[in-house]
Amino acid sequence: MIIDSHIHLNDPIYENILDEVINDAIKNSVIKMFVVGYDKESSIKAIEIANKYPFIYAIIGLHPSEVEKETDTNLSWLLELLKHPKVIAIGEIGIDLHYDKDKQDLQINYFKKQIEIANKFNKPISIHSRDACELTYQILKENPSKGVIHCYSYSLEMAKKFIDLNYLLGIGGVLTFTNTKLKEIVKSIDLKYLITETDAPYLTPVPFRGKLNRPEYIKYVVQEIANLKHISTDEVELQIEKNIMNLFGV
Repeated sequence: MIIDSHIHLNDPIYENILDEVINDAIKNSVIKMFVVGYDKESSIKAIEIANKYPFIYAIIGLHPSEVEKETDTNLSWLLELLKHPKVIAIGEIGIDLHYDKDKQDLQINYFKKQIEIANKFNKPISIHSRDACELTYQILKENPSKGVIHCYSYSLEMAKKFIDLNYLLGIGGVLTFTNTKLKEIVKSIDLKYLITETDAPYLTPVPFRGKLNRPEYIKYVVQEIANLKHISTDEVELQIEKNIMNLFGV
């Protein structure tokens, strides 16, 4: 039994094949999926999908790449949507300096604001951090919360520091790529600090790299974790299910 803790089934690319994609996931032992928003519209769509399927939940929030477009500075829409029972976390939120260095201050403002909201509602956060390791770490250190560093891509040393701040590491298809440093991190970090995700439609794992990612492909991530740790896939699935249940409450 596998859980996909971060997937964008609300992406328009799935619109005409959504039922097929979800049914194929269930056939491949994916028992729960968390659909993640990045702004108001995508967060509403995440909730709509979660409403339709009992095993799907929604994570809602404002992505750092979307902050300049946001007109509701109080994020009143987020506060309203958080009342929905299928919303289990705030995300994906954080800092992205790969393309948007000029928006750093605005990103920081919305990141801190959403951490504050998450803490007020006792929700974990799903964090997007790209080319912003030290800045993300400092913000989280100064604004304590709980959650996951989605699509973890930094060093082993920083992985341990984020874990010390009460964060898990989201591990997806990149783990199956050749010569990725993520393999050494997964080998070194205790399984109790890892959770599985696809980030679909992005980051499709080997052997389907280059094609549309689907939640059923998360089994290749589980298998690679098992291979690296020299344990069974059953052990991986059981521990990660515990990790996700402890963090998200489902």
